[in-house]
Parts: sequence; structure tokens; C-alpha cells
Amino acid sequence: MHAEWDNAHTDYTTDPTRPEPAGLTETEADWRSHLEHETPNGWLLRGNAMTETLASGRPIHLMHTTVALDAIRASGHLYASTGCLVAALYCAPLTPEPVGLRPHNLGSYLLETKKHTSTLVFEITPDAPVPPKGIDYLRLGAIHLRTYLTHRSFLTEHEDAKLRRTALQRVQAAAPFLDTATGTPTPDADFIDQLAATVPAFPFLGYLYFEVLSEYLMLHSTSRETKAYAQLGEMNNRLYKQLAFSAVQGMDKLFDLSRFNPGHGRLLNLVGQIETDLTAGVAQYTRRRLSHLFATVALAPDQDAASFTFHHPDFDTLTKAAPGLLGQLVFRDLRVIDRYPQLYLAFEQAKAMEAWAYWNTEGVPAPFNGTVPKGEVGINPAYPRADCAVWVAETCDRGLLHPVEQLDVKFLPRLAELAMTAMRRDETGKAAGHRQ
Repeated sequence: MHAEWDNAHTDYTTDPTRPEPAGLTETEADWRSHLEHETPNGWLLRGNAMTETLASGRPIHLMHTTVALDAIRASGHLYASTGCLVAALYCAPLTPEPVGLRPHNLGSYLLETKKHTSTLVFEITPDAPVPPKGIDYLRLGAIHLRTYLTHRSFLTEHEDAKLRRTALQRVQAAAPFLDTATGTPTPDADFIDQLAATVPAFPFLGYLYFEVLSEYLMLHSTSRETKAYAQLGEMNNRLYKQLAFSAVQGMDKLFDLSRFNPGHGRLLNLVGQIETDLTAGVAQYTRRRLSHLFATVALAPDQDAASFTFHHPDFDTLTKAAPGLLGQLVFRDLRVIDRYPQLYLAFEQAKAMEAWAYWNTEGVPAPFNGTVPKGEVGINPAYPRADCAVWVAETCDRGLLHPVEQLDVKFLPRLAELAMTAMRRDETGKAAGHRQ
């Protein structure tokens, strides 16, 4: 169990040692070296302000936007939520300055776009320097699968049978592209068009596609804005926000990456709108990078990516050969069954307990989103060895935050209710972040 969680975390300050499938054209170490040393902003992977603050052992300042300030005051409790940080309270970093707390550019974006929310400021004083280990939600598939297998007795026979049948149907429908992704050389444009066409039947690919492009934009951008953020030790989060909102109508209201599937022509147009010089390399990068990441997050280390085929699978075979892939499918299809609001805590609280135990063992009060260390960082609500002070804050004309009211609240090691999370049901009754 600990090894699974360890493999789902990335430390960008050390060389990668994660086990990988055989038959890969490039290893994770090859990619890490390329990204760090051969891209304009690759130095930020190892030396960004967020991870340097975590590793310093000094107090950590974070901001969180909320629509539930009255409920927080009344209850005196704070809860974590699910999402890319699994079981942490989603925050952005703050940097103390003589005249206020300066938000990371992700935080500034949140303040600009979430006018209807209140802002909380946290000061976390850890007992020791925090290991700069970020959790990569793309690598949680094996944990999702084990959680389902452990708790499948909570499902009716009909629900369980449908869940398994749907997963196999998705793999069968996507098999031509999945085999291409893991081993068949394909021209860049054809690869991206096939990827885009497969996302509706295989929603996890939308998440993978988006994260690959986010990485590409943040590491390759040379705009004035990106350079200014880099001087502060920050990756430019506005790049991928613009990409998502331009690519998918309504993404600003419901951030659902299962709907992210631009074809080749559309992709070039979207990237050109963000930064013209980035269009030339985006297609090749996407093909190479997505193929590598898909194989490493989908297949078990004892598989050969070049020879494995997704045609005609059965559930037990995929459980052993592609636990990461199967777990991501089951996780997302579980979220759209009718009884999921009642079952939510049974499945997600189980993962949360494991995540908290891992973070506590490893000394992590503030885990970050490890797909790329872009500034998404959370608070571990179960950490026993850190002091935490909480304030309501106001934003001044300079964009700095100023604490104005200290709250008497405590974190509880329990997930927030589904209706208060990013996985809530949308207006049609479907779970956010997934389409049937």
C-alpha cells in the first residue's frame, strides 16, 4: 500500500526511480532530463518558489477561496475535499512581503475570477522541512482499482456488473488508439485526431491530454508574462487556464476535462492564440509525451509497452496488466451511478485515510499537485505535527492579501460532503468531471 502511494508521488528535486514498463522509447529519467535542461522554463521543475518554501522548514502561507465562510464560522470545522489533491484542502501559495501577502499567480487568478467567494489565509508551521513530494492524480489508477475491489460489496450486483461491463466496453472502443499510444508509430496530426476522437468513449484521455499540453505551455512559453512569473519562481498558470476555457464551452462554470478533446487543427489554433511561437512544436510534443505518460500510468511494470494490446481484454487480465488504466476507468464510471452520492464517502474516505497516513508518515503537511509543480498545493487535515492559524483576508488595490479576522476553527480528518466538492453533480445529475 505504501509503495503504491509512493509511486503516485513525484519529487522533482531528485532523479526518478519509479518502476516502468519495458519497451518504452524514452524513460522517465530521459524525459526529466529533457524537460529540466532543454526547455526555457525547465529549471522551475527543481527550483520553483513553492517547493523551496516547503523544503525550507519555515512557516507556509496559503490562500483558499470559499463560498462557505458562514458554515465554517458556525461549525468551527474545516474539511478536505477530493480532486487533484485527493484529500487535501485546495490552496495556492502566498509570499510574505513587508506590506502584505503576495499571491502566487494561480492565487491572483482565483481572486480575479471568483469574486463571489471569501478568502482564507493559512499559516502552517511544520515541525521540520517538508519533503517536496507532489501527488500526481494521473498515477492513482492502481489505488482507485484496489479501493473498488476492497469496497465493491457496497454495490448491488447490477451496479457492479454494469461498472465492469462499461469499463471493458470503453477499452474495446478505444483499443485502436490505445495500441497506437503504447507502441505504433503514427504521424503527429493523425495521432492527435485519433486521440480527440477517442476521448468521448475514454474520458481519462481528456485529463492526460490536457496535462500534457499544460506542461508544454508552462515549460516552453517565452512570453513577457511568463518570464516575469519565472523571476518570482512561478510557472504561468494562466496559459493552461486560457487553453481550457477556449477549448471547451462552459469550462469556466464546470471544469470537466472529460470534455477536452481538440483535434489537430483546433489544437494548433488554440495554442496559436496563446503564443504563436509554440504552435510549431506542440503536435510532436503531444504525441511523444502522451504516449510515454499513457504507458507509464496505465500498464504494470512487468508489461512490455511495445507489445501489449488492448484488443479483446477481460477484467481480470486488465487488473493485473493495466491496473492504472482500469482503476481510472472504474473511478470515473463509479461517479455516475445513481447511488454515488450515498456511496461517495465509502469509497473516497477510504482513499483519504490512506493518503493522510502516507503524508503523516512521510512528514507532508502540505502536499502539492505533482503532475507539474505549478502552484496547486493543499493542506493535509490530519497532520498531527504542525501548528495552523487561519484568518479571513481582504485584498487591497495592489492585489496583496491582508488578514483581518482570525478564526477559531480546526481541521477534521474527514472529507467534505459531495455537494461541496468539485465532484458534485451538475444540473443534469451527472457527476462533475465525467460524461457518460
